[in-house]
Amino acid sequence: MRNLLQFLARYSNFLIFLILEVVAFILITSTHKYQHSAVWSSANRLAAGTENIMTTIGDYFRLQQDNQRLAEENAQLRNQLIAQANQLEAIAERESQYVYSQLDWEYIPAKVVRITTHNQHNYLTINKGLRDSIQVDMGVVSKDGVVGIVSAVGEKYSLVVPIIHVGMNLSCRLKTNNYIGRTQWNGMRYDEVALEDISRHVSVNVGDTVVTSGLTNVFPEGIMVGTALETEITENDNYHRTKLQIATDYKSIKYVQVIRNHTPYQEKNK
Repeated sequence: MRNLLQFLARYSNFLIFLILEVVAFILITSTHKYQHSAVWSSANRLAAGTENIMTTIGDYFRLQQDNQRLAEENAQLRNQLIAQANQLEAIAERESQYVYSQLDWEYIPAKVVRITTHNQHNYLTINKGLRDSIQVDMGVVSKDGVVGIVSAVGEKYSLVVPIIHVGMNLSCRLKTNNYIGRTQWNGMRYDEVALEDISRHVSVNVGDTVVTSGLTNVFPEGIMVGTALETEITENDNYHRTKLQIATDYKSIKYVQVIRNHTPYQEKNK
């Protein structure tokens, strides 16, 4: 108690001043509307500014956390893609001894400037040639599937033999069971071709997909050739008689891609 009295006696002037300031502040804000409004407005602005600052700080730290989380998710997805790519490559290596990565194939765009479809020896002319690194025996594809193979090359233009050519045979396989066959055109319909050399013990059904075999250096494996329209086999037949609907529409084709193979393996069977 004695200490309290000594404290009050020592700081009496300051305490009286502080009390008078508080009383004056209360009287001013309570009796004058303008001062009251100004004080509370300033207080509200101060509170709002403080809240905005705290919100901004909170958003910053949340953004940092979100960025960290997204970076971790991207890394996980990248690792998953790499793992899947490695699995697919391993599967491909087991299925065929001629396996090419996408880096081995270069696709050169070209425009069809002329085409025939009703001759025995049909051909296409494209607007790419020697100056574009086009060479004989390069494969040609459209957005729908196989078109043909380059047969002659000039400086600016090249000739392409399509699969609707009586002298053209294309190595292909049934996608359902991987049995290898070849195409053969009979010179009739421009949208149909025969699938040859499929043994009678192999299952072939209408609607089956036929793709490139990948056994040559001309086309990568798995490019669309056509689908089975009809198939039959008699008691004396050793092979199926299968008719394919060609994937590429030669009547409407305008743009193609010439395939350049960068692998050293060479084989002239198409």
